[in-house]
Parts: sequence; C-alpha cells; structure tokens
Amino acid sequence: MPTDNEAPVPAAGRGAPPAVPAPAAGETAPPPRPAATAPAATAPAAGAVTAPAATVGAATGYRPVFRVREFRAVFAAHLLSLLGVVIAEISLTVLVYRATGSPLMSALTFALGFLPHALGGTLLAPLADRYPARRVLVGCDLLCAGCAAAMVWPGTPVAGILVLRCAMAFVAPLFQGARSASLADIVGTGEAFVLGRSLLRMVAQSAQLVGFGLGGLLLAAASPRTALALTATGFLASALLLRLGTRARPARAAGGSAGVRESPLGGLRAVLGERRLRTLTLLCWLPPAFAVVPEALLAPYAEDIGAGTVTLGVLMCALPVGAVAGELWAGSALTARTRSRITAPLAAAALLPLLLFALRPGPVVVLVVLLVAGLAHAYTLGLDRMYADAVPDELRGRAMTLLSTGLMTFQGVGMALAGAAAEFFPAPVVVAGAGLLGTAVVVALLAGLRRPRDETGLAVK
Repeated sequence: MPTDNEAPVPAAGRGAPPAVPAPAAGETAPPPRPAATAPAATAPAAGAVTAPAATVGAATGYRPVFRVREFRAVFAAHLLSLLGVVIAEISLTVLVYRATGSPLMSALTFALGFLPHALGGTLLAPLADRYPARRVLVGCDLLCAGCAAAMVWPGTPVAGILVLRCAMAFVAPLFQGARSASLADIVGTGEAFVLGRSLLRMVAQSAQLVGFGLGGLLLAAASPRTALALTATGFLASALLLRLGTRARPARAAGGSAGVRESPLGGLRAVLGERRLRTLTLLCWLPPAFAVVPEALLAPYAEDIGAGTVTLGVLMCALPVGAVAGELWAGSALTARTRSRITAPLAAAALLPLLLFALRPGPVVVLVVLLVAGLAHAYTLGLDRMYADAVPDELRGRAMTLLSTGLMTFQGVGMALAGAAAEFFPAPVVVAGAGLLGTAVVVALLAGLRRPRDETGLAVK
C-alpha cells in the first residue's frame, strides 16, 4: 500500500500491562481495551489478546516486538508493498511521459498518488471497523495488485493508467488505518503498540529514500512495464503474507455501530467531537504540515544560495534521515517514562530550528537545521501511546484511517500554501514563518491537553 507516513504528543508515563497468555490455536479473542488514563499501570481487559511483545519493557527496545510472529508477517508485508508503491510511482511517471511527451501528464501521474487520499479516507473509513481487519488488508492488497497488473497490459491507455493510479491511492488510507488498528490486536495497546507503529513508520520513511534509488536502478535495466509487474508481484506477496501470517479476528464493530458512527461523516464527527481526541488528532495532523515547508521550498532556496543539484539531493534527505534516527534512538535507548516526559518539550521545540532560515544560512547550516528538526520527530512515540489510549476499541479502525487521511492531506496543503507564499515572500522568510506559526499552534494544542477534568475523569469542555 502507499506509504503510511504515520507521523502522529505526550504519553502518560504508563508501564506496559502484564502479559496475558495468548489464546489457543484457532481461538478468537476480542481486541484489547485501551489503557486507563491514570498514570498507574493497569491490567488489560479480560480476554484481551496480549502477545509476548505487549510485555515490552521500558528499556528493552524494538527486539521483543519482532518476537511476535504475526508482527513479523505484517512488517514484511509492509516493506514489500511500500517498495512496490515507490517503484510504481517512478515507473508510472516515466511510462506516461514516454507515452505522451507531456511533463504535465507525468507530474499529474505522481500527484494522483496523493489527491484521492482525502476522499478515500473519508468514505471508506467505516469499513475499517465494519469488516475483519485481515479481510480488509488482503482485499486492498489484491485490488492494488490487480490495478498494477492492468497497468502492465500493453493496450491500457494513459487515461486508464491514471484511473488505476487513483484507485490504488483511493484505498490506501483504508489499508493504513486497518493495519494500524490491527496492530493493537496483535501486540496489545501498550508499549509494544508504540514501538510497532514506530517500526512501520521508520520503514515508510526509509522506503522513500531507498525506493527511489532502487527504482532508478531498476528502470535503467528494465522497462517501466516490467517494473510495474514487479509491483503487482509485491502486492500479491504482501496479501499472501497477511492471509497466512496473521490470525482471523472478528470486526471491531460487527453489524455496524448505531447512530452517528455509521456514516462516513458521522465517523469524522465521532473522532473530532470529543475534545481530547480532537486535540490529539490535530497534534498528529498539523505539525507535519509545517514541517514539510522547508522540503517544499528547498529547490528555490538552494538555487538562491548557489547550491548545486548534488547538494540539493543531500539536503532533501536530511529531514527524513533525522526523523528515522530520532525515532530509532527514542525507541531503543529511552524508557517509556522518559519518552513520556520529553514528548511535550520536543513537540513544542521541533519547529524552532526552522527560524534559522531567516538568517539565510548556507548549505552546511541548513543540513544541521533539518537534521535537528528531524531528530525532534522522536516525540511521535509518545503521541502514539496517548492516541491509542484515547480511541475507543469500536472506533479504532476508523480513527486510524482518518488519522492517515488527514496527515497526507494536511502535508499536501502545507506544501501548496508554502509554494503560494513563496510567490510573494522570499523562501527563507516563508520557512521561518512556518516555524514560528507552527510552534504557536503546537503550544496552543499542548495547552489544550492540560485543561482540567471533572470528577468523572473527562476533560471539561
């Protein structure tokens, strides 16, 4: 499936719940309930599926997560489908450009990988909870494999290729949301869930860096249609891994939920209607929208300071490399309590390095600034824990789908607004302004999380 840049704020210093024996082979257990909001560790709900990785201690790092057989299958499937998507994006742009000779059509092919996210995520989100997660994931992979195979067919016109590309992007948020929700069923909702999502997120970041390079090498040795055939094979392999490597579990909202949560827009209202969950969702969506501004304007900025294309390529890699390094450090070297304590300060300070762009620094300083901004991405591990605790079980799939949808949409909006602002103001001013405005937004949202709660434990609205 398309890249899940899961960039979802402060975790509530809880330890992982104690392990519960896994059900016997073939037995189906309901998904675990979210942890209580109190700081003290709590036991999982009766019957909750708690895999061995759910006992990941605060200082054990990522290794215990890989001891869960189902997670290994999900991880491998994630890697295969991500590489397939990145290679497909390169192959399609080359294929369409060779067929039409139009740079606009080639760029449109790439853009269509992002544009349908908002529509698909909103309309398909209810399916993430209404049907079993494994069925949804395998179905999405098979659909994408079919679309890629149809693109390979020599008689497929350019218009048909664009429609097929839209179809693949349309189901991407559903796949991403269902996968994130099912991760809690596989490893539990404690620290193992945080570290599991962190691994998938780092793979997504790395796949973009490695995948484009592999795609370029592949196209140097094979035709775009051959590369697309490999993409279809990757999706089929992913579907097979998910079908055979994960257990069948019932839908979280079998038969549908009543009332407002049954419709697509109702699901959006359910997620954004509760104040705390709305604040957490916005903390997932908005900071990345400001963080992408320097990436969107690096090309004109590099030209302005006289940097060459090689330097530009290095600078483009700085932010994602820093993000992967920061998240890897936080997940492997820090305790859960430490991650909880540093999340709010890191989130508040993550965009401050962008203020240095106002000084119009040279390439070396820009490289350091972007690396530091990326390292601060470590705050997302705390955000994952808090978000998982706040989302009700029956809404988890829909919430995760909308989370992915909003993330992709707001990043696209952020890039577009940055480009528009750069038409009137110098690029360094736009980047620094994004850092300042983004910091103010994050601080305001963090302050909203600290609003007092009434005697029932619910935040006062």
